[in-house]
Amino acid sequence: MTPLELRFVVDCTPAHAFHVWARQTSLWWPADHSVSGDRDLTVTIEPHVDGRIYERTSDCVEHDWGRVVTWDPPRRFGYRWHIVGDRDDATDVEITFDPRADATLVTIVHSGWERLGAAGAQMRERNHRGWGGLLPRYRAAAASPR
Repeated sequence: MTPLELRFVVDCTPAHAFHVWARQTSLWWPADHSVSGDRDLTVTIEPHVDGRIYERTSDCVEHDWGRVVTWDPPRRFGYRWHIVGDRDDATDVEITFDPRADATLVTIVHSGWERLGAAGAQMRERNHRGWGGLLPRYRAAAASPR
């Protein structure tokens, strides 16, 4: 099944774009894209290969979302993603941050839909819509000098 591939430019350096994505995720990740829906959740990406990706609610309940498979700041970041599914059915996400004149080209490749069998096409479409809800928030956070 064809991977989802998304490309867009953010007006910042690759280092800042990477940092906002991987270390300041809670600034831009919406509660309606989480397991708990908790408006005060914290999203954590442990900054190393095999690091956990998870949410922590305001009641300190944790929900695993995935595992880091590539950690190469500020160029690449990859992970196995299973936010609402079984870990054995995780999909693959790789994000690259390529310098452009006074900006960064961000490329997201989300693949592994074939692991989901008959549900793969539906989950691919659901995730395509999900990325559409996330990326405007990320782009706004990356453009702001925090």
